[in-house]
Amino acid sequence: MSSSRLLSTWAPVVLWAGLIFGVSSVPSLDTDLGTWDVILRKVAHFAEYAVLGLLLVRAVGREPVAAAAGVAYAATDELHQHFVRGRDAAFRDIAIDAAGVLAGLLLARRLR
Repeated sequence: MSSSRLLSTWAPVVLWAGLIFGVSSVPSLDTDLGTWDVILRKVAHFAEYAVLGLLLVRAVGREPVAAAAGVAYAATDELHQHFVRGRDAAFRDIAIDAAGVLAGLLLARRLR
């Protein structure tokens, strides 16, 4: 694979993963909207990982590898949040992220 092709396929993955990491570094994302706050944050989890899944399958080309990489990143993201003051790690968020990754893979399949 040429270096320009490598850059064009992997740069979006790295940039998006960096964005996820940056948002995970914010101590508190509460909006004081009560139940809506929780719903909005979970929808955001799902959506950001759907984009990651789409980008990963585009870069890797193989759905099982892209899915494994996306879920692994979700797990490391939750571990990272464990060490951020005001945040916590939750297995349910890994499950939501994994569902988002799978949705991204399905979207990629549909777009082909």
